[in-house]
Amino acid sequence: MLTLNPEAIDLAALRQLWAGAAASLDNASMDRVRAAAASVERIVASGETVYGINTGFGLLANTRIPPERLAELQRNLILSHSCGLGDMLPRHTVRLMIVLKLLGLGRGFSGVRPLVIEALQALLDKDAMPLIPAQGSVGASGDLAPLAHLIAALLGEGRIDVAGDVLPAKDALARLGMSPLELGPKEGLALINGTQASTAIALDALFTAERVFGAALGAGALSIDALKGSIKPFDPRISAARGQPGQIRVAAEIRALLDGSEILASHGRCGKVQDPYSFRCQPQVMGAALDLLVNAARTLTIEAGAVTDNPIVFEDEDTAISGGNFHAQPVAFAADIIAMAMCEVGSISERRTAVLIDPKMSGLPAFLVDDGGANSGLMIPQVTQAALVAENRSLAFPASVDSVPTSAGQEDHVSMAPIAARKAAQIAKNVAGIVGVELIAAAQGVDYHAPLKTSPKLQLLHANVRGLSPRLETDRYWADEMAALQSAVLKGEAASPFSI
Repeated sequence: MLTLNPEAIDLAALRQLWAGAAASLDNASMDRVRAAAASVERIVASGETVYGINTGFGLLANTRIPPERLAELQRNLILSHSCGLGDMLPRHTVRLMIVLKLLGLGRGFSGVRPLVIEALQALLDKDAMPLIPAQGSVGASGDLAPLAHLIAALLGEGRIDVAGDVLPAKDALARLGMSPLELGPKEGLALINGTQASTAIALDALFTAERVFGAALGAGALSIDALKGSIKPFDPRISAARGQPGQIRVAAEIRALLDGSEILASHGRCGKVQDPYSFRCQPQVMGAALDLLVNAARTLTIEAGAVTDNPIVFEDEDTAISGGNFHAQPVAFAADIIAMAMCEVGSISERRTAVLIDPKMSGLPAFLVDDGGANSGLMIPQVTQAALVAENRSLAFPASVDSVPTSAGQEDHVSMAPIAARKAAQIAKNVAGIVGVELIAAAQGVDYHAPLKTSPKLQLLHANVRGLSPRLETDRYWADEMAALQSAVLKGEAASPFSI
């Protein structure tokens, strides 16, 4: 059980939470929650008009709501905003959304009662994940629709997946021994204002990208041995002269992966001057991508513990100030950066595969198969890579530069963060497939250099590949092997663990 301190959340903890670690807020957070809830009670009792506490929302912000209708106001807010469409978000993403919502509320600026925290915590503890449509948020005024579906489930509306069994929300709550939640002043608004859906999807894309990036490093190093490529471009002095941190790290990683390779040692004085860019420029390209992922990780780590609802309650003065922390522009930029970085990781991987299957470039049999002509070898798996690369290029166009005004012009600039995040997640998945094909090609190329062996580290990678895709002798059905390798990359099982 991780004890969450929203004021000191870090990437390692978020990675554990993404992987399913149990968690709950620390005592200091609950003290802050109680203090803010008491402040909201005092504001209501004072009769002061405060947005979201006793007014309508958006363009209706100037409409005062009488005290006897405040509970109705908050319930109607949730129901009216539960209007998403599309496929349901994955369970692990919904789980991360709940954790992030707890972190934001735990800062003590939202004014919800402890029982709201307890209801959200119960969903985590009982593995009960509300079904949340992926589409419907523009990433401003909070992720309104996705978060409304999350909270509607606690009200007994919608559906809940209880450990894999999907039930109507009322039935699920009854099975869990929970009563439908009745919202107090501001609570509905506090729960649906916020960037937790966008941030959860973006973190999912980030941590998936982290695994894919590690596999791509291994694939790139194995491809160097398959090509009998040069180690010279990875000389630390070259990268030090430029000074880019990602480049320095990638060059060091590739040197370490190739250390001890008999294949590499066999051609040290071959006279070959330069390899294609996709081989020798890996530190420059992959390193630049790594730097972007690091920057995105910093933004998303800050956002994970941020106060992003509205208005923000300052309990020391019993004031609630309306601002714009719900605007998810930082998340949108971070997600678009992940998308662009991973697009290039996939692009350079496909180019290495194209070199390996081309006998003019690699010196290996055409399409890495004997008896070519009767056999097509890796001809068409590379075509699949090309299709995924092309798809990624379309998906990588930034969503963050778009805006469609909503709420009768009151919300006239929006971030499109959830769209950016969902695209980044899809690109990362696509790149896992691209890298999977490169691993097949690189392993096949290395086999042609037997009895020479690759390095000890790359022998382990080679063995992982061969466990899912045997050496190619004659043409066979490819799709299952490619899917298995894509899955292994996504699960972090194809290569040694890599952390941003």
